[in-house]
Amino acid sequence: MIALIFIGFSYYNSLQTKKAYEKEIVTADSLFRAENFEEAMVHYRRSLQYRRNDEHAFSRVRHIDSLFSLTRPGRDTLRTDSLIAGAPAETKTSQPVAAEPEEITDLEGRYGGFARAARGENRFVVVENDLMKITFSTRGGRVYSVELKEFKTWDERPLILFNGDSTYFGLNFFAANRTISTNDLYFVPQDSADYLDATGREQTLVMRLPAGEESYLEYRYTVKPESYLMDFEVFMENMDRVISDRTTYLDLNWEIFVPQQEKGRGNENNYTTINYKYYQDETDGLSARSKSESEEVIRNRVRWIAFTQQFFSSVLIADQFFTSATLRSVPLEAGSYLKNFRAEISIPYESGETSSIPLKFYFGPNHYNTLKKFDLQLEELVTLGGWIIRWINLWVIIPIFNFLNKFISNYGIIILLLTIIIKVVLFPLTYKSYLSQAKMRVLKPYIDEISGRYPKKEDAMKKQQATMELYKKAGVSPLGGCLPMLLQFPILFAMFRFFPTSIELRQKSFLWADDLSTYDSILDLPFNIPLYGDHVSLFTLLMTASTILSMKLNDQTSSSSSQMPGMKTMMYIMPVMFMFILNNFSAALTYYYFLANVITFLQNWITKKYVVDDEALLKKIEQNRKKPPKKSKFQARLEEMAKQRGVKQPPKRKR
Repeated sequence: MIALIFIGFSYYNSLQTKKAYEKEIVTADSLFRAENFEEAMVHYRRSLQYRRNDEHAFSRVRHIDSLFSLTRPGRDTLRTDSLIAGAPAETKTSQPVAAEPEEITDLEGRYGGFARAARGENRFVVVENDLMKITFSTRGGRVYSVELKEFKTWDERPLILFNGDSTYFGLNFFAANRTISTNDLYFVPQDSADYLDATGREQTLVMRLPAGEESYLEYRYTVKPESYLMDFEVFMENMDRVISDRTTYLDLNWEIFVPQQEKGRGNENNYTTINYKYYQDETDGLSARSKSESEEVIRNRVRWIAFTQQFFSSVLIADQFFTSATLRSVPLEAGSYLKNFRAEISIPYESGETSSIPLKFYFGPNHYNTLKKFDLQLEELVTLGGWIIRWINLWVIIPIFNFLNKFISNYGIIILLLTIIIKVVLFPLTYKSYLSQAKMRVLKPYIDEISGRYPKKEDAMKKQQATMELYKKAGVSPLGGCLPMLLQFPILFAMFRFFPTSIELRQKSFLWADDLSTYDSILDLPFNIPLYGDHVSLFTLLMTASTILSMKLNDQTSSSSSQMPGMKTMMYIMPVMFMFILNNFSAALTYYYFLANVITFLQNWITKKYVVDDEALLKKIEQNRKKPPKKSKFQARLEEMAKQRGVKQPPKRKR
């Protein structure tokens, strides 16, 4: 009754919360459409009290914040190719909007030397190479959006790492008793002979922020051909007149809303997090699977900070190091965004007439070989497991996979051949496991005889001793079948890490699976089953069925099944549990497990039919039973020491 009351109250409370949220969001949207932004902001913030992580309200609040500047920015676009073609001067630059004298006085009071940059028109500059298309905004002089040309989202839309008003990037510092945030100010693109179109040559874009007479701050972006790495330099001219000479670091704030790129939202979320690398040390990161807001304050030097998804990353890299950083990840419950990432970074600053802070951006795929060539440990962004699991992936799985990929384009066939190679290499362990099971099988009549001699529960200890003595005389280890299987577990775990994060498998089809990197579905359900999901994965069903069948056949040859019925039941429950867990995982992973089960079954069948003879095995065990028990070196040494001390040995029992 208490449970029913609790459930009923929770349900009623959730309905009330939902109604209150819907009321606030409907009112806010109505005010937003009527351009009553101040009132809309109030209701959007109220709605966030009911759904703290609502992506729609978050994005609208951010958008209204941008509209609260003195003028509403336009959406004119400025391309680098127009700069080359000799377009009219007014289209080449984004000049600040003229202000009345009294407004200038007010702005100077608020922004000091940055007053003329406080008003402006938001325009966009597009720079492209063969791999990516980067849009820059004159408001904040920042990267506004990044599109990766060679990739699409799961529903065939352009793949945008981050976009527009959902981003924030700017330096914050104290200047002339004022706090300045460059994200709110208007930069001016500079004419330069370095501007080039996407014809395979280097392109440089300079965004200048005037800070008074002869003082300015520049963002210099350099996009190289056929590279996901972009140089980013913060250059300052005579900024020592503006920024206090006691300033030793600048604050850099970077924030994005992470869009969903893959079909399996839950699976993608498990690999979406913030990673970072300590200066001259190892990499680390926030927990990707956390369901609540995560925050980490890093007080040590950091080399790079990465906003990482399952297959793509946006990374800010220091030429030397960042002094410290505060990282925050906020999961979003639904919608087109997965999480909100924020990084507050401290950058070392030296005052002077001119100063420069060299940085880099990486916008691209989490491809191991691509990241490794930068020699920055960016390859750690690819989730391959830890310790021995990572070692197996790096030195065994990936080399075999890449070798097969040179000759075969079908990834389903590659996985099949990879599985066969692994199972052939592991066959000695599989054979030892099967041989141990066969020995236990032929000993079953003797074990049944012992069970008949000790039927009572109080004789359990005697039965156990008699059974162990039988094993010892026959030369059989009850763990002989388990240990070889345990030695194969690292391979299974390595595959568990390898397939879901292999970008090579992304959007590659095989049989009924449209995308091997995510789940395959033969039936979409009109409802969601907790833990299982809203679809039926055929590869997961085949994996489960083959596991249960293999266990059933092994159980028929095992002498321990009748002794431990509880364990037997648990063994059959486990595959069903894994069916629920892996239903939303990569189709390549469940396909591999299914193939591994089938090949193991065939190996055991061939071994039983053509290699292991039960009668010959029984004769050998009988011969071992007739031999006197072999003493271990330790036991022989103990007896020798006892003999030297005059301790009499107990008489040997007659056999």
